Amino acid sequence: MAATIFIAMIVLLLLGFPMMIPLIVGAFIGFFTMFGGMGQMETMVQQMLAGIRPASLIAVPMFIFAADIMTRGQSAGRLIDLVMAFVGHVRGGLAISTAAACTLFGAVSGSTQATVVAVGSPLRPRMLKAGYKDSFILALIVNASDIAFLIPPSIGMIIYGVVSNTSIAELFIAGIGPGLLILVLFSIYSYIYALRNNVPTEERATWSERGRALLAALWPMGFPVIIIGGIYGGVFSPTEAAAACVLYALLLEVVVFRSITVGEVYQTAKSTGLITAVVFILVGAGAAFSWVISFAQVPQAILGAIGITEMGAIGVLFVISIAFFVGCMFVDPIVVILVLVPIFAPVVDAVGLDPVLVGVIITLQVAIGSATPPFGCDIFTAIAVFKRPYIEVIRGTPPFIFILIGVAVALIFFPQIALFARDLAFR
Repeated sequence: MAATIFIAMIVLLLLGFPMMIPLIVGAFIGFFTMFGGMGQMETMVQQMLAGIRPASLIAVPMFIFAADIMTRGQSAGRLIDLVMAFVGHVRGGLAISTAAACTLFGAVSGSTQATVVAVGSPLRPRMLKAGYKDSFILALIVNASDIAFLIPPSIGMIIYGVVSNTSIAELFIAGIGPGLLILVLFSIYSYIYALRNNVPTEERATWSERGRALLAALWPMGFPVIIIGGIYGGVFSPTEAAAACVLYALLLEVVVFRSITVGEVYQTAKSTGLITAVVFILVGAGAAFSWVISFAQVPQAILGAIGITEMGAIGVLFVISIAFFVGCMFVDPIVVILVLVPIFAPVVDAVGLDPVLVGVIITLQVAIGSATPPFGCDIFTAIAVFKRPYIEVIRGTPPFIFILIGVAVALIFFPQIALFARDLAFR
């Protein structure tokens, strides 16, 4: 049965069907085979509905909605101007500003694709004019946007928290350390790149210009205060923080900045609804598919074959890292989380691993895989946004991938990179 399911799914993917179709078909084949016909198909529907029932998932469409409002409005531009005012003049400052802007926008959106659009669209022309190669620019934008997976609010962490029954608030706080470490390493590499390629520096901003940029960015900087400060201070749950972000984004862009109209809010809400529908269909289909393979004891057979039950904690983390990294090179990150997390959950419990640490490592591997050839989803987002060929988009990615992998390995051996802030906030 397992072979039939996976062959059918691969064929459908090769034929160009969106990922939700192979998942639903795979679950259908499993239920049909195990229960001998159509008699138990209502169980499949029940499992799909159970997958989208957790209240924590309400945060997903709200964070997407808030990010869409900010992308249409002025918040993204003001955050970019703030970073440029303070670091734009140093060697490689424009590249460092791009990485920092991706981090800041990730802290208010939680979406890698939204970060690629919001930060990459205005900064790529400036970097081209400054003398950076387009392959470096595209690779920097694609990989720096993945910091949004780690910096709260991370949609990937929300999905993982729901699937694994792990505290989303703790995951959010634990992702800050690795996210900032990646920003520092990307900045160092950008400095070295600019030095080796003799990229000219930008003109230093005056203190009055910095003051104006800081003043203009004060309102958008309220988003991480609401999310991180609200959750850390016990004022909000992650879901409540998402609702507060939507209200704050509406007040900011419609009332304070007056950058979007009420009609544009409606269009934004419709766009968010379409994206949310796709996400929730994937979640429901993934839940049904995970139930099928768990009921058929496929995970036990696979994990037993590779001997993971005899490995220690370090070995299990390496296997998990490789599985998620490879999975996200080919399949949508949400699907990989939905399918693989239930497979590894028993092993994680058996070896006594901290589920928050595992969640951060999985989220980082998902981020790396999303920007890695051949089918990383952020690569195709960049192709669509910047209208550049596939080869050009991926040409400059290896150094950034090596940096991300290095951070992933460091997390395995030095878990306090992630857990220090979590322990400080919740222990």
